Amino acid sequence: MRPCLISSPVLRALVVATASLLPFAGVACAQTGMAIVSDERGDTLSILSPDLQLVRTVETCARPRGVHFSADRSAFYVGCADDDAIAIYDTASLELTGRIRGVPAPETFDLHPDGRRLIVSNEEDAAASVIDIETGELLAEYFTGEEPEGVQVTPDGRLVFVASEAANLVHVIDLEADAVIADILVDTRPRRFALTPDGKELWVSAELAGIVDIIDVETLKLVGDVAFLPTGFRPEQVTPVDLEITADGLRAYVALGRANHVAVVDVPKRKVIDYVLVGSRAWGLALTADESRLYVANGLSDDVTVVDTRSLKALSSIPVGRVPYDILIDDR
Repeated sequence: MRPCLISSPVLRALVVATASLLPFAGVACAQTGMAIVSDERGDTLSILSPDLQLVRTVETCARPRGVHFSADRSAFYVGCADDDAIAIYDTASLELTGRIRGVPAPETFDLHPDGRRLIVSNEEDAAASVIDIETGELLAEYFTGEEPEGVQVTPDGRLVFVASEAANLVHVIDLEADAVIADILVDTRPRRFALTPDGKELWVSAELAGIVDIIDVETLKLVGDVAFLPTGFRPEQVTPVDLEITADGLRAYVALGRANHVAVVDVPKRKVIDYVLVGSRAWGLALTADESRLYVANGLSDDVTVVDTRSLKALSSIPVGRVPYDILIDDR
């Protein structure tokens, strides 16, 4: 349990108001359960309480996109695409504590298992960069196809996968060899990744193909795919982006973009179980720690839908800022 550092008067008021949800233990406190949403066109962070209310809006940088916790989750990082920077916030107080400048057009990123290296997709530079988050130093840069987005580091920290939207490639970087060791051709416009818990399969959404491709991590070969088509939608309207795989490796959730649904997938069988109606242009996803709720950022309806994963029904859609993009949940 991390230290409870509540320096913001607003957040202190929230803690008092939701005391039943935030039990204290000595000088430490439980995680808040708050969801942090980056609003790409609003230049804000929207903060949602566990009872699904918008409780705070934080003015942030220009075009906030990907967000990621630090290793101990006491801080989080925000990719500021139009500021060429990564903003660093204290999780408890939601106060800005620093900026890493000179990071060209950061879109999304993943944290290396060492907790110190952040691997960032630089959309405008067709590159992926490795940043030391303690010093802000550029440690390495790898050139990719045009418009890189998704970034995924393997649990052993050796390989990094980067999706190039325009080139229809997944680039494989070997950090130990300091080189791009493979370019895997996938379907049209790859966007985001999810690894199965055993680390054996990498799932990558192919937005304009309406499918998820599956890569064998050991062989770096395509070994399967899952296609989507909710009732009432045409194939060209199905544009999958973000995806999450549960800790037991049995279920995946895939945001279907302009099809306004989340697909629920049986991972071992690679078959769609169900579709859940959410908001317009379902984009970013986040699961709670107990996996009982799925948060969905809806980019065209400017809201976040929260889905009960047991009933596969939407509990609520909460208005947030303009064009919500990515989500973190402070609950573990």
